[in-house]
Amino acid sequence: MSVDHEKTWVLKDHWKAMLAMTLVSSSAFQYGLDFGIIGSLQAMVPFLQVFGVKDSSTALGYNIPSDRQQLIASLMVLGAFVSSASAGFTAKWIGRKLSLWIACVGVFVSTALMQVTTDIGGLYAGRLIIGLANGILMTHSQLYIQESVPSRYRGLGISFLAYWISFGSLIGTIVDNFAAKIPSKNAYIIPLGIVHIVPGILAIGLFFIPESPRWLAAKGNFEKAERSLLRLRPKDWPVAQELEEMRTTLEAEAQLQSSVGYLELFRNAVDRRRTTVAVCALTSQAASGAMFVISYGTYFFEMANVGNAFENSCILTGVGVAALLATALLITKFGRRRLMMMAGFTLCAISQLVIAIVYTIHPNTESSGKVLVGLSVLYIIAYNSMVAPYAWLSGGELSSQRLRSHTFGLATGIGFFFAWLTTFTAPYFINPDSLNWGPKYGYIWTGACVAAGLWIFFFLPEVKDRTLEEIDEMFEARIPARNFRKYHCTGTHVVLAEKSAAQHVEEGARNGESADVKA
Repeated sequence: MSVDHEKTWVLKDHWKAMLAMTLVSSSAFQYGLDFGIIGSLQAMVPFLQVFGVKDSSTALGYNIPSDRQQLIASLMVLGAFVSSASAGFTAKWIGRKLSLWIACVGVFVSTALMQVTTDIGGLYAGRLIIGLANGILMTHSQLYIQESVPSRYRGLGISFLAYWISFGSLIGTIVDNFAAKIPSKNAYIIPLGIVHIVPGILAIGLFFIPESPRWLAAKGNFEKAERSLLRLRPKDWPVAQELEEMRTTLEAEAQLQSSVGYLELFRNAVDRRRTTVAVCALTSQAASGAMFVISYGTYFFEMANVGNAFENSCILTGVGVAALLATALLITKFGRRRLMMMAGFTLCAISQLVIAIVYTIHPNTESSGKVLVGLSVLYIIAYNSMVAPYAWLSGGELSSQRLRSHTFGLATGIGFFFAWLTTFTAPYFINPDSLNWGPKYGYIWTGACVAAGLWIFFFLPEVKDRTLEEIDEMFEARIPARNFRKYHCTGTHVVLAEKSAAQHVEEGARNGESADVKA
C-alpha cells in the first residue's frame, strides 16, 4: 500500500494502533529508568557505604573502586547483549507478547534481589538478570512497533520508544535526587522500588492488544494475522491488500532463501547487505559516546565538582526529554534518516571536542565547569533528537521480513556489546584512581562521531515514508543507498519477476517441442 493512500487516514483514525504502540514502547521506560537510578546511586553516600569504600580524597568521603563501578554498569549491558542477540531463537518459538511477559518477570525478580542484598555478588547477579530482561524488552518492543504500526507512523513509534528511555532516566535521576537526602539504605532501596511499576502496567496491558501481524504472517498464520490487522487498523482500511503485500513479500524473500537462521543473514548478497546496513545503522549510536554520558553523568559532575551533580543531571536529562518530545512531533513530517543522523553526529563531535580542549587548557575551574554543563546540554539535544531515534528506527526497518527477528536481534546485541565496552572501559579513563582523564575522554569520542557520520553519508539508505514491503523491493532491486529516496516502487519484486520470466521461457520451450513432435 502506498504512503499516499495511507494519508487518507489521519493519526486519530489509527487510535487503536497508537494505544498499542504507546503501551509497548513503555518497555523502554524501564531501560532508561535503570540507567538514571544506577548512574545516580554511584554518587549517593548510603549506597557507597554498603558497596563502596572510604576515600578522604573525594568530595563525598567515599568512592567506588573502578572494577566494581565497571561491573555494576556493564553487567546490565552484557545481559542485554546476550538476550537481544538471541532474539532470532526466541522469535522462532514464541511471539512478541510472550517475550515481553517473560521480560517483565525478569525485572521483578532482579529488582527485588537488588533491594534486599547487601553483598556485592548479589548486586552483580541482579544487574545481570535485569540486563537479560532489558534486552528482551528493548528488542521485542521495537520489533512489535515496526511490524504493527502503519509505515507513515513508524518513525513516531520509535521516537516514542526513545522518549520513554529519556523520560525514565529523568524520573530515576529525580527520585535519586530526593532519596539521596535519606541517611539510611532506604536512599537506594526506594528508587529501586519504582522499577516495578511500569513492567506491572505493561504485563497487564499486553492482555488487551493483539500479537504482531507480521510475525504471525511470517509464521504462516495468515488468518490470525488478518484478525490482528483488523484490531489495529481503522474501519474500512484495506486489510486484505496489506495482508496480500505481506504474503507477496514473504514469497519473494523465500525465492532468495527459504530457510531462517543466523547463517542466512549472510548467505546471499541481498540479505548480507541488509544485515550489514541494519547492524551498522543501529550500532552507530554507540560511536556517539552516549553510554559514557548516560551511565556516568552524575558521578562525572560530582567528581568534576561542577555545582550540584544531581541537579545538573536532572537538567541534562530534562533537556533530553524535551528534545525527544520535539522529535516525536516532527519525525513523521521531517524525519529524513540520513540528514538528521549526520547533523546529530556533527553536533556530538563538536560538543565533546570543545569540552576536551577546554579541560586540557583550564582543568577543574569554574569556567570549565560551566562549559561542561552547557555543552553537555547541546550534546544531549543532538543525541536524543537526531541520533538515537533514527538509529533504532533504521536498525529495524532495513531488515527483511523473513529475517527481521534475527537481523534486529543481532544489531541490538552488537549495539549492547559496544555499550558494554563503553561502560566497562570508561572508569579507567575518568576515575581519579585510574587514568583520571575526566572530560578529556571526549577526544576519543570526537573521532568516533566523525567516522559514524561518514559511514551514514556513504551507506545508509533513505527510507522515510516507505512501507516495509517497498523497502524489500528496493533492496532486492539492488538500488544504491543514495538513490533510495528518489526510487519509484512498482510493487513488483525482482526475484518474482525473474521467476515468472523463467517459467514463461520454460513453457515456451515445452510448447515448441510439442509443435515439433506434431509436425
